[in-house]
Amino acid sequence: MSTSSEPGGGSPAVRCQGLGKAYQFYRRPIDQVKQVLLGGRKRYYDEYWALKDISFSIARGEAVGIIGRNGSGKSTLLQVICGITAPTVGTVRVEGRIAPVLALGAAFDYELTGRENAYLSGAILGLRRAEVTAKMGAIQDLCGLGDFFDQPVKLYSSGMGARLAFAVCAHADGDVLIVDEALAVGDEAFRQRCQALIRGFRRRGTLLFVSHDAGQVADLCDRAIWIDRGAIRADGPPEPTLAAYRRALAEEPDDPNRFHFMN
Repeated sequence: MSTSSEPGGGSPAVRCQGLGKAYQFYRRPIDQVKQVLLGGRKRYYDEYWALKDISFSIARGEAVGIIGRNGSGKSTLLQVICGITAPTVGTVRVEGRIAPVLALGAAFDYELTGRENAYLSGAILGLRRAEVTAKMGAIQDLCGLGDFFDQPVKLYSSGMGARLAFAVCAHADGDVLIVDEALAVGDEAFRQRCQALIRGFRRRGTLLFVSHDAGQVADLCDRAIWIDRGAIRADGPPEPTLAAYRRALAEEPDDPNRFHFMN
């Protein structure tokens, strides 16, 4: 993966070209040892391709929704774009600094408090401690964790962790905000605050938004990419893309064979 923050004029904020991600699965522990010792002559693992030949560009300032069934590859795609995992084939290029809600939630130190994790997450995003301190009141207000903000994150539910991750990212001054279902947690007041911040971010940055809520995608995004079985099935304006996706959900049964490994 190549990353650049140099001024690019009209260059896209995110560009994926021929992207593919395969995972190796070993049916027996001994097969992993055989792969290390004898892998030059034979493959001792099964492959699962979570992403296959993904190519698209996202312009600066564009808001793009990523939709698809569970297990279709949406979250894997965001993880590759964030640099959490490397692509097996293809390239990813990101212009500017990413503020990834999904990545920060996974990087929390569960022994630290919410406040301490806000400092840690801010450092991961490239913010100085003084910058996080200046934003701390707004972060604490947005996540709405009350007294739990100064308690260890190991006491949090998954929803509370997602609220904290979103609150930090929303105040990180990133160029690309990546949100994976963070708006599905919390009460209506929290969701409304999140949506207001996302709308404000759209005026200055680029948004990638994964959600099963078609209404949120239609409301927040000006483009939708439908991922199906690890590949792009449709890419276009939200309404027709969402309509096609809804028809597929109603007419096409969920096929468990899509999770089979390749020998």
